[in-house]
Amino acid sequence: MAANLLVEAAIIVAATGAIWKGSDWLETSSERLAAYYGLPEVVQGAIIVAVGSSFPEVATVVVAALGGAMPLGVGAIVGSAIFNVLVIPAAAGLATDDPLESNRTLVYKEAQFYMLSVSVLLITFALAVIYYPSQAALSGVVTRPLALVPLLLYGLYIFIQYQDTADHEAGTEAGSEIAVGRQWLFLALGLGVILVAVEQLVHSVGVLGRTAGIQEFLLGVTVLAAATSLPDTLVSVRAARQDRGVTSLANVLGSNTFDLLVAIPLGVLIAGTWTVDFAMAVPMFGVLTAATILLFTALRTDLVLSEIESYALLGAYALFVGWILAETAGSTVGLLPTG
Repeated sequence: MAANLLVEAAIIVAATGAIWKGSDWLETSSERLAAYYGLPEVVQGAIIVAVGSSFPEVATVVVAALGGAMPLGVGAIVGSAIFNVLVIPAAAGLATDDPLESNRTLVYKEAQFYMLSVSVLLITFALAVIYYPSQAALSGVVTRPLALVPLLLYGLYIFIQYQDTADHEAGTEAGSEIAVGRQWLFLALGLGVILVAVEQLVHSVGVLGRTAGIQEFLLGVTVLAAATSLPDTLVSVRAARQDRGVTSLANVLGSNTFDLLVAIPLGVLIAGTWTVDFAMAVPMFGVLTAATILLFTALRTDLVLSEIESYALLGAYALFVGWILAETAGSTVGLLPTG
């Protein structure tokens, strides 16, 4: 038994490394292709780079849905969203000597649209509980038609970004030296590596969870979330060190918007239905909302993220992890269901 657990743990470490490498290829090629096609900085971060760095989360949901473990995939998305909002901006802010710069477009468009995404997904879950109640208390079935609600909102997000792109005038030398064919090849290789690694990661985490008797959702929120968020962290830190604070922060918000509005509905479309436990979803989305408000407040103060604010974000995430560990051990009053 112990030997098998060690093997599964080793697979998790190896798969995380493979996801990191595949994501590096995917994100680098996505960023260069965005520069080649002359997209504005905010759109590069919020759409191109964000979708590329979100592919591990998407793959996790798809693999989990195909394997009948949707709670594991959804937990990874929610946990990754919390990690992205609190840890990644903090890591990017602490990686530079100067405060991480933001701008009004990022704060008033990206951040607020992301908060709208959180609300719409929670409303979708509430509609499932109201109109398609399950046998368990405070649970409902998210159907394919309901899954289209967040997808339609993401369509609006794409339209808004398209308008920004249409009004943008790229420089005449933007990406002129980039080998387009080579970048598309690296993008395809990155996708392939991530798919294989995520399949192994989801399987091993599931085995460990069943052995330890831990709920799939909680495993997704912690272990899978951290593993799949590593690429986003590296992308944002690298952008921050290159004095591209807007791209760094836009990647975080764009990744979360994509994960919530596309990845989770995509899993439902594949699985057909998913029974959501509202008693577990509400506390988690409450934490996500509080984390988002904290980041929004930090970014709005002088439109920079200071060192003190970065440490405050890390402290908030430490409290979240401590709460999850306490809930898992059953040592708290309990906001999360234990059944």
